[in-house]
Amino acid sequence: MAQHNGGPRIGVYVCQCGTNIGGKVNVGEVVEFARGLPFVAISKEYKFMCSDPGQELIKQDIKEHSLDRVLVAACSPLMHEATFRRTTEEGGTNPFLFHHVNIREQVSWVTEESEDATDKAKVLISAAARRVALHVPLERKRVSINPDVLVLGGGIAGIQAALTLAEGGRKVYLVEREPSIGGHMAMFDKTFPTLDCSACILTPKMVQVGQHPNIELLAYSEVEEVSGYVGNFDVRVRRKARYVDEDKCNGCGLCTEKCPWKNVPSEFDLGLGNRPVIYIPFAQAVPRYPVLDRDHCVYFTKGGKCKACQKFCPLDAIDFDQADRTIDIKVGAAIVATGFRPFDAGRNPQLSYGRLPNVITSLEFERLASASGPTEGKVTLKDGSTPERVGIIHCVGSRDVNYNIHCSRVCCMASLKFAHVVQERSGAEVYNFYIDMRAAGKGYEEFYHRLMQEGTHFIRGRVAVVTDSAQVPEEEGHLIVQVEDTLTSVVRRIPLDMVILAVGMEPRDDAEEVRRHFGLSTAEGGFFMEKHPKLAPISTLSDGVYLAGACQGPKDIPDSVAQGQAAGGEALALVDKGFMELEPNTAYVQSELCSGCHICLGLCPFNAISFDEGRGIAALSEVLCKGCGVCVASCPSGALQQHLFGDDQIFAEIEGLLADVRPPVATA
Repeated sequence: MAQHNGGPRIGVYVCQCGTNIGGKVNVGEVVEFARGLPFVAISKEYKFMCSDPGQELIKQDIKEHSLDRVLVAACSPLMHEATFRRTTEEGGTNPFLFHHVNIREQVSWVTEESEDATDKAKVLISAAARRVALHVPLERKRVSINPDVLVLGGGIAGIQAALTLAEGGRKVYLVEREPSIGGHMAMFDKTFPTLDCSACILTPKMVQVGQHPNIELLAYSEVEEVSGYVGNFDVRVRRKARYVDEDKCNGCGLCTEKCPWKNVPSEFDLGLGNRPVIYIPFAQAVPRYPVLDRDHCVYFTKGGKCKACQKFCPLDAIDFDQADRTIDIKVGAAIVATGFRPFDAGRNPQLSYGRLPNVITSLEFERLASASGPTEGKVTLKDGSTPERVGIIHCVGSRDVNYNIHCSRVCCMASLKFAHVVQERSGAEVYNFYIDMRAAGKGYEEFYHRLMQEGTHFIRGRVAVVTDSAQVPEEEGHLIVQVEDTLTSVVRRIPLDMVILAVGMEPRDDAEEVRRHFGLSTAEGGFFMEKHPKLAPISTLSDGVYLAGACQGPKDIPDSVAQGQAAGGEALALVDKGFMELEPNTAYVQSELCSGCHICLGLCPFNAISFDEGRGIAALSEVLCKGCGVCVASCPSGALQQHLFGDDQIFAEIEGLLADVRPPVATA
């Protein structure tokens, strides 16, 4: 055993991790090697170090062998560094006198030969032992947490997150950029697989949000700026002018009835119907305050004429002088639930969307099928007639290398729902063109079988083109879908009256702006990235910011509700604690070495560094600093250093990496 008189006493523990490590690395040989390293007082192995017996072994050895440093070689520190720090602390040693070595992901899983893997594990432990010998005790600092929470986005995920927090007694600011909450779900007719009314299950939650004493609903508003840090975010919100005084308006709707200009394409009905210049988006809107469309209002466009809405308003709530205003709020946490954007089917010219009148998208069909839609729920063609043959094309803009490689998850089930609704409302013959049928949710497979029994035709194959170019008399006056039926290896041309494109989900247009405000990362495809896909699917790399719903990736309603509730629970757990502990592995400024060169100021991705004009040196916020080390690496004078990553520790680790771990070869 190595000598350690007068120096630190290190305990080394190597995990077999079942066969994950032990099947490739000769753990016994590594343990024996570690016993000869400087300052190592004890070296042991165990099958699962993260188990309760493994942790108890470390605690017992700390006390019995007077260990003041602990080194664990196991799986990724992302999984268990916090576990072993807590174990070290419970054993009576400062938790930052612990060091974690990854010999699973970085050794056994990526090294082919057992001998090479064993040598690599020895090298990493050699480096870590020299490094941990130079660790110094550190202490976590506490900062107070504002108990209020921001929820950005008023779709079903944001609604559920806000209600979870409000029911937990927290004040919630729910910010929605549209005039009403409800999101895309408010546009749907029915929901799969139960075929219950979308509005019937959504509206009660919307009303609950509008009436809840703990929720301040900021509809028709946008987040303009976010500053601060976890527990203490400062958020500036721009409240767009409705030209209606919300304190006076009672939502009677008289202004919308009396407005003489009613030919503006309705955004809620996707241009399939019209609305007045001053309007309430839909019948169940929350809040139920009208919005005056300045771009189409005669008062604004023609120099002060009309004012019919103001004349007929009994409460004098119409205010033509109203302007946008900003409000500043303080919150301890934020939930981003900004939803998705439907794929623009016009990007795929082969499907003729926008060129042929009876080629429509899935959302447009939802509005046609809705009782509150422009046709009052009647499924009709553009000329008002009833279709006899309808085609539904799956995966439009999804699972396609030309547009989005990801599966949008909802398209298969939504297409099955459309098939049922078409048959129910029009009696038409329905064709579903699919690549693969994906029905993985609860009750989804049963719904699929129900549609087969209802007589829907299923054709497996990607549609090549939708056209109106007839080749035979039977095709005249119809839309023609050309597709290869991959189950029969036959190319088919099917004449139809209506084609519904089941468009996929994409990130919203403002996703980049939201990403910058909250310091988020994005995955391939542009959706916001979670901290860990399995262990932290709600959290983000920005502490105190959580994700909910389809802004993270395509989701159906049940998954969005579940994630909204989970995000609300995570935020509630954070703010209810009242304080948070900061990790001490932050950078710090050695003022006597700082030359005031400003190089570090523009490099910090977390805006943690400012310039102290009085002293002429850089100043660093421990609260904002995340310990990324960019400033430390860039500082030309070496004034910036980082706890747990001191120069002496790094050089000692390098020395250990260069050590020769193989025994000398015997010579004759």
